[in-house]
Amino acid sequence: MQRTPTLPALAAALLLSAAAPAALAWNTLDGSKPLIIAHRGASGYLPEHTLEGYAKAIELGANYIEPDLVMTRDGILVARHEPMIGATTNVGSIAAFADRKRTKTVDGVATTDWFVEDFTLAELKTLRAVQPRANRPQQYNGQFQVPTLDEVIALAKAKSLETGRQIGIYPELKHSTYMQGVSQGLGFSKNYFEDKLVSTLHNAYGNSANAPVFIQSFEVRNLQYLNSRTDIKLVQLVDADDVKPDGSISLAAPYAQPADEVAAGGKLTFADLVSNIGLSFVATYADGIGPWKPYLLKTVADGVDRNGDGVVNGLDRLVAGSTGVIEAAHANKLFVHTWTMRDDAGILGFGSGQAEIEAYLRLGVDGVFTDFTDTGVAALAAVPEPQTYALMTAGLALLWAAKRRRDQKK
Repeated sequence: MQRTPTLPALAAALLLSAAAPAALAWNTLDGSKPLIIAHRGASGYLPEHTLEGYAKAIELGANYIEPDLVMTRDGILVARHEPMIGATTNVGSIAAFADRKRTKTVDGVATTDWFVEDFTLAELKTLRAVQPRANRPQQYNGQFQVPTLDEVIALAKAKSLETGRQIGIYPELKHSTYMQGVSQGLGFSKNYFEDKLVSTLHNAYGNSANAPVFIQSFEVRNLQYLNSRTDIKLVQLVDADDVKPDGSISLAAPYAQPADEVAAGGKLTFADLVSNIGLSFVATYADGIGPWKPYLLKTVADGVDRNGDGVVNGLDRLVAGSTGVIEAAHANKLFVHTWTMRDDAGILGFGSGQAEIEAYLRLGVDGVFTDFTDTGVAALAAVPEPQTYALMTAGLALLWAAKRRRDQKK
C-alpha cells in the first residue's frame, strides 16, 4: 500500500536535504558563500593599510584583507592607498622631509604632495600612519608603520594558522601606467611593478588559480599582461564619477576611463566594461569584475522623504532593483566583488550599513568590500542562502499539499 508521508517525516526529509551542499548554494557564480573583504583593513576603526588594521579586520571575521600597492624608491612594494602619502602618514610634520613635497601628474591630475617613490623603505619606515577621515577615530594616529607586501603576506599566513581559517590577500596595483613611468625613472624595467608583484606572490603562494589571492586593477593592459604571466585570479575594477538623480551612472574624468586607455588615446569607458560586449571582453583576461556598487543596484532620487526625518537626501533614494550587471557577469563566468560599503558614508536608500550590504548579498554578489568588517559579517549571517530559502518555500508547499490530500481522505 502506498503511504502518504507524515508531516514529521516530510519535515525530517527536508531538513536532511537542506544539509546537502547543493541545497545550501548561494546565487553566486559558483554557489559559494559571498566573501567579506576588508577594505584597506579595518579602516573604519584603525588607520588604513597597517598591520594592526589588517589584524583587526581578521579578528572581526574578514575572509580577505586588501593591500593597495605602490612602490618605494628602492623598488619595494608597500601598502598605501595612493602614491601620495600626505593624507595617510605624518610625513607633513617631519621637517627633514619638507623638501620632498612635489607636484606630479597622476592619471592626468596635477597633485602637490609627498610621493612614496621619493622615499626609500628605510625612510618610509620612520613615518607613521594616520586616519585620513576626520569623522573616524583619531587616537591611533602616529602609532603604526607602513607595511610592506611581504609583511602583509606574513600576517595573513600567521593568522590563517592561528585562527584555523584561510585568510587571503587582495592586492591592488595602484596607477600602473603612472608606476610604469616611475619604474623606468628609477632605473627599473617598465613592468617592474607588475613583475615584482607576481614574483612575490608566486614565491609565497605558488602560481595557482586556487591560491587565496586576487589581483585587482582599474586598468586593463596591466591585467592583460598579468594574464600571460600568472594563474592567480585577476579582477577588473570598474569606476565612475557619480550617480545621477535618475540612478544612471555619471562618467567624468579622471573616473570615466581606465588610465591606460586614456594614455593610449582610446575610447573605452568604464561603463563599456560592464556592457554585455564589455563583459565578454573582460572574460578574455580576467576572472571577475569589481564594479562600484551603483553599477549593480539602481537607486533613484525622486524627492520623497522616506525615512521621515524632514530632509530629502541620499538616505531617501528609492531602491529600484538590479541593473542586470551581476546576472550578465555570471553568464560570462565572471564573479562580482563590489565596493565600498561604509557604515558612516554612502548609504543610499537603505538606512544602515548592514541593510545596504544585505541588499547586495540578495542580488547575488560574490563578495563585498567594506570598511567595517563586522557589519559585513553580520549582514552575511542575516541573509538566508537564496536557494535554501527557495527550498524551504518548496518544502512548505509539499507539506501543505500532503496535508490537503490527507484531509481529503478523511
